[in-house]
Amino acid sequence: MRSKRLSAVLLTVPVALAAVGGTGTTAQSQVPRQSPVDVVRSAVDVDRTQPPLRVSYGRTAVELAYVRKDQDSPNGCRTRHHEETEEARVPAGTAHVTVAGVRYELEQFHFHTPSEHRFGGHSLPLEMHLVHRSAEGRLLVVGVPLRPGPRSTVDTVLARLSPECGDPVAVPSIDLASLLPANHSTIRYQGSLTTAPFTEGVQWFLMADRTVTRATIARFQTLFDHGNSRATQPLNGRLLTEVPQH
Repeated sequence: MRSKRLSAVLLTVPVALAAVGGTGTTAQSQVPRQSPVDVVRSAVDVDRTQPPLRVSYGRTAVELAYVRKDQDSPNGCRTRHHEETEEARVPAGTAHVTVAGVRYELEQFHFHTPSEHRFGGHSLPLEMHLVHRSAEGRLLVVGVPLRPGPRSTVDTVLARLSPECGDPVAVPSIDLASLLPANHSTIRYQGSLTTAPFTEGVQWFLMADRTVTRATIARFQTLFDHGNSRATQPLNGRLLTEVPQH
């Protein structure tokens, strides 16, 4: 993979996968820097001068919790709000990334079906978002699309899902670094949160895909049978910057 451009890897998505899962919500925004986006080849520019992403992830147990968005609904425990998800909470001080000397602590990672970002117009069954925050409160999110394949650490995390109105699930110690692909090349752009209030100023770092078993995909999609992804938003002139692993 080191010999290939990350954009080429991400854009090589079997057409059949585009039909896996739902189509996302119809939420739209008129502001210019919203997420997710469709990663199209014409918008990707390679820049080897950008600072690398330094990943420092350790081993830890995590807690998988259901994130609710419909607490005020009398049927909330039986229905699925389109912005709800399963979120793995990471103990403080366990993992961080560094970019240009700024440290961002990993707070949690969560999942969407189908993938929120599209690649050449196509989606994958799942996407994992690893959410980091700097001491100044700036957000950096690493996005990892997930395709069907051999078992991975993601399968361990999603082996038993937390119920919407139940207790979180304890996940035994995992190697957080194994959640990411071995190659830390990224496609970067400035965007937003993909759930309300869609706050902008989020740094997005998209990586190459990882695998997860079809059984895990089916388990997650059964819980979110109408999907829990936001529709792609206009690039509005933004360029996506591919930064090869240094």
